[in-house]
Parts: sequence; C-alpha cells; structure tokens
Amino acid sequence: MKQGALFSSAETNRNKIGVGPGLFLEIINGDRGTVFLYRSGNFVKKADLSDRVARSLFVVEAIDLGAIRSRLAQALSISRQTIHNYLETRKRYGLEGLIHGYIPAGSENLSAQRQQHKKKGSSGNKARLLEDIRREEREQKKQKQLHFNFSFGLEEVQTIENGEQPFSQEHDWEVSRYAGVFAYLLPLITEWKWLSLVIGRFGKAYKIFMVFLLMAARNIRSIEQLKNVRMREAGIILGLGRLPAKKKIWELFYSAASQKISQCLLRDYFRYQLQAGLVGLWLWFVDGHLLPYTGKESVRHSYNTQRRMPHPGQTIMVTCDQSGRVVDFEIKEGKGDLRAHIAALGRKWDDELSQRPMMVFDREGYGADFFWGLIQDKIPFVTWEKHADRKKLAALDDGKFEEEFEFNHKKYRVFEGKKSFTYQPEDSEKKERSFSLRRIYLWNLSSNRRACGLAYDNGRKMSTADCARAILSRWGASENTFKHKNDRHPGHYHPGFKLVESERQEIANPAVKKKEGVINRLKKELDKLYKKLAKTEEKLNKNGQPRQNSGKKKLKCSVQELETELETIKQEKSRLTDKVDVSTLENYRSFKRIDNEGKYLFDFVTSSVWNARKQMVDWLRPYFSQENELVDLLYTITNCHGWIKNTKTVVVVRLEALQQPKRRMAQEQLCRKLTALRALTPTGKWLVMEVGESPL
Repeated sequence: MKQGALFSSAETNRNKIGVGPGLFLEIINGDRGTVFLYRSGNFVKKADLSDRVARSLFVVEAIDLGAIRSRLAQALSISRQTIHNYLETRKRYGLEGLIHGYIPAGSENLSAQRQQHKKKGSSGNKARLLEDIRREEREQKKQKQLHFNFSFGLEEVQTIENGEQPFSQEHDWEVSRYAGVFAYLLPLITEWKWLSLVIGRFGKAYKIFMVFLLMAARNIRSIEQLKNVRMREAGIILGLGRLPAKKKIWELFYSAASQKISQCLLRDYFRYQLQAGLVGLWLWFVDGHLLPYTGKESVRHSYNTQRRMPHPGQTIMVTCDQSGRVVDFEIKEGKGDLRAHIAALGRKWDDELSQRPMMVFDREGYGADFFWGLIQDKIPFVTWEKHADRKKLAALDDGKFEEEFEFNHKKYRVFEGKKSFTYQPEDSEKKERSFSLRRIYLWNLSSNRRACGLAYDNGRKMSTADCARAILSRWGASENTFKHKNDRHPGHYHPGFKLVESERQEIANPAVKKKEGVINRLKKELDKLYKKLAKTEEKLNKNGQPRQNSGKKKLKCSVQELETELETIKQEKSRLTDKVDVSTLENYRSFKRIDNEGKYLFDFVTSSVWNARKQMVDWLRPYFSQENELVDLLYTITNCHGWIKNTKTVVVVRLEALQQPKRRMAQEQLCRKLTALRALTPTGKWLVMEVGESPL
C-alpha cells in the first residue's frame, strides 16, 4: 500500500518541476507558453513566457520566494546570467527598469519602443549597461585595495614598487607547512581592509605585520623563536618570497615603530570595525589584564589577580563584544584606572554609534560615585554587586525567583528589586545625591549558589533575564576573552622594550610609613602595659597609703610616657604629605615608563587575527555540528600543510585533506567560502584556497 501511494504521488506531480524549497513550476506549451508557480501546493502566480516583461517579473518574484537560480534557469531555458541581469536591473533601476526598454508581446520595433519610454527611465540595452557597471566595479575594487578611505588622505598614502608588493614573485607549485596561515589573510583583506591599511600607513615596512601575522597564527611567542621557522616555506605563504632574517625583521620593526602612528592605525582599525558591523554594538565587556615586566628598571606596579599581589608591569584594558571579538584596547601605566577608562570609552565612539553600548564590568568598578557619574553621562551598565550578604540571599523565599532560563547549559532563576545609593560629592557645597539601580537576584540551580547584580539600562527596557545573561556571559561559567586569547596567541609578548622617564614620579611618603611603624609599635607596647596594669595589685603601707615605689605606680608612669610619645608621633604624621616626588629623596631611583609603540603594533595584529578567527568559526559552524570541537577544527585547518602556486593572475593555496570525512567536508566548505570572498592583492591577483592531493 505504501508503495502504491508513493508511485501515485509521483505520477500526479510528473508535470511539476521543483525550483526551490516548497516551490514548483508547471509549464504548458514549452518555453514560449504559460508557466504556473506553486508554493507548498498552493497556486501563487501565472505568467506568459512569450512576453519578456511578464517573464522577467515572474523570475524576480520567484527568486524572492526562495527559488534557486540554477534550477529556475534550467526550467525556463534561460541562462543564469539573464536571471542575474534581471535582479541587477531591478536593484539599480527598480521595476520600471524591467518594464521599460524591452519588447512587449507582439512588438518587433525595439528602437521605437525605447524611444517611447526614453523619458520614463534609463534607455538602452540593460545587459550592456550592466556589463559596463560590473567592469567599473571590478576596477574600483582593485583601486580600493590600495586607497581605502581611512583617516589619511591620498597624499599621505605610502606607495611601494611592484617588486615589493605582496605575492609579486611568480612560481610554480611549492610545498609549505604553513599553508593554513593563508586562511587568515583572506578575511583580513576583504572584511577588514587590513592589507590596505598597513601598506597605506607603513609602505615597505608592511612586511613586519606579515611576520607578526605568522607569529599570531602559529603562536610563535617571540621574534627570536622565528629561527625554528622554515624561511622559504613561510615567506611564500605570506607573499614575501622568503621570510627576512632576524636582523632584517628588527630593522622592519623599528622602521614601523619609529613612525609613531600606532594610535592612528588603531583608531582607523577600530572605527572601520564599527562602521562595517564587524563587531557587536549591544554589550561591551571591559576588563584589565596584567602585562608583566621582568626587567631591572624601576616601573609602576600592576596587580596579578592569580597570585593576589602587586607585580611590576602595565595593565591592558580590553573591550570585547558579546561574541568575544576585540572592539578596543588601551595600555595603561601601572595598575590603571578601570573606572576612568570605562567612562571615557562610553564617550569615545559617539560619532560612530547611534546609541552607547551597555558596559559590563566586574566588582572592581563598584562604587556609588562611579555609578552616579555613569548615570549622568547616560552610559548604561551591568555589574556584580559587591559585599552581598550571602546569609540574606540564602534566606530569600524560593518562590520569589519566578523567571527561569538556561545559560551555558546551566539553569538559573531570577527576580528583580531595587538598591538605593547615596553619593556625597567632593565639593562640600553640593548636596548629597540619592539614586537607585535595578538589583538582579540570581540563583544558580546547578550549584545552588545565589548572587546579585546591578543594572542601569538608560531606557532600553532590558528584561531581568537579559541583564542576568549579560553579566553571566563574561564572568559566569565561561572565562573571559583575553585569557583564551593569550593561550592561543602570544598576547604578553612585548617586542622592542624601550623605557623613558615616567611623568608619574610620586610615591607614598616613606616618612609616613616610618611613622606608622613607630605608631604600631607604641600601640602594641601600650596594650601589653594596659593588660599588665590591670593584673597588678596595689601595694600599701601599714597606714593604708600606696607605697611610693610600688610596681603599679611605675606602670602608670610608663603608660603615661608612651601615651605622650604616641600622641606626639601622630601629630608629626599629620603634618606630613601623603605623597612625595622620588627626586626629592635619597637612594631612590626614578620610575621608568615602557614605550608601547611596538607593543601596540604587535597587539593590532594579534587582535586582527583573533577577530578573523572568530569570523571563520562562524562561517565553519553550519558545516560542523559538534560545537565543542569547532574551534579545534579551525586551528587544525589553519595548521595544515599544503602547496602554493603564484601566477600572473591568481595565487592558489591547496591544503592537505583531513582524514575524517566529516572534518574534510567542513574544511572544503570553509575553503570555498574564503575563495568566494574574492580577495585581491594590491597588484590585482585573486587569492584562492582549495583542498586536494599533492600537485607535485
């Protein structure tokens, strides 16, 4: 019975041609007859194929409903180029462009018909017009690779000779164990305009950025470790022919760093990311991370969170979006000021954004004065509540946690309340400020732990669960981006240390510290005397009077002397300043500040590679279902060996195929996606990636 029903259904639909998901065509009297369009078995549209206008309108409407172009072209006996011309004509000239300029049914006078509609729209053969437009776009795309509209004008763009251009040396197939690194270049060139930016800014010194790209992609932790790299195999993948020697690499590095334009470079890069929609604009996660310094010079101290102790070095303030892409970063001397950085960041990109993103930060930013400042600047934020009473949270009625959601494979319940703050400005003439924030109560059902968060959404009407997800997405079960990034890429590496005199030479007054030591010692001695005095009995004479040389009387005198001395020391301490300049002290070295010009250039490349890696993971996800192995699969692909060929028009990189069929399929799909980006070198060569056997 089942077979009979199956064949019966097939016989019923023998005149219908599938052209897409749920879409079928029924054609009567051939390719010049009548066509009917059905969607899920329901009639949608009818058209006369002998009428060119009706046919073109039918085609574009079928495409809008989800018809596949190749199937539609085969069914209607037209070319895919014709369908493409229909769509481009509508895109550029609207529906009138499809109607005017074509021969209506029964008419043979094309020139008369075009003359009739000359005033109504663009005249001429649309196919020829589109050819001219496509030709102009290709030329513009080649030029765009060299002269993108960054902050520098055309007169400031540094040019290089053809022989110095990347991938200028032609060669036949050559083997390279770094072929997978080529995958990072394609999205950086097309999506981020990365090569245009570095060549336009640094000219011939762009080669140092290609070297840094190799280091970031293969987790090479220093320039010195490049001695273990095969120079020719790495150089041809980067388009340099051969990787420069270590001495030449340092020359390129100092040539780029000496231009002192790292801040302009980063500003262009970050601004373009925002304008092109390459990073998220809803939630920004801000945190500071230690960049340790192990040299002999005296520098400011940052804080090592893992060891819970100060450590010589700097702090890098990293801002990421919800997907983990780096939006912005800035290096601060010493520990840095997270609060001031968040407030400045909220205003930094106002010209590029329609509304300010919601800032998410940890307990280090907690404070009524800081919260009040963010509210005054209309900067929305979410953070953890500091010093939350665990006993009170545990005593809350379970029924209050009404809303339930799942995050990171863990179940949570939340409800919302209010928390009031009072803030007294430093200026005593101003009145005390009172305000309240949204208080988000979270209950982790998996671990049976409770916590609180605070939120101010500036009128965005974010739900309680959304506020909870915002804080959990960074400081919940998952770790933050910077630590993941440092595991995979050399984030702590600082090429070319250079130290200059720091503008911050103030330190805590050592005299104050010395006085505090004396005060603490006197207090301990007084405590001992107080206890001894309380236990000592009074010795009396025969007449009942206290003895002149009694022990208790001596103790009282000692206590009085120490109390007088302690009060004197406290008065001396109050007259001292809290901070002093080290130049006014003896045997103190002045503080040095680390010049971060080279570090900014290196971190620019590291962040670029990290963001490109995030983008490629998203492209790979539809072709590989195992989410927990997705990132490792991408790193496996980018670590593949392969072969490269460089001709006059194209640069082809072929990767060795992965052994598992499922992984190989995903590898091939990613290479097709990267090739479809149609990346161009500055000299106009196409960049292509493929998977296959050895061509040698």
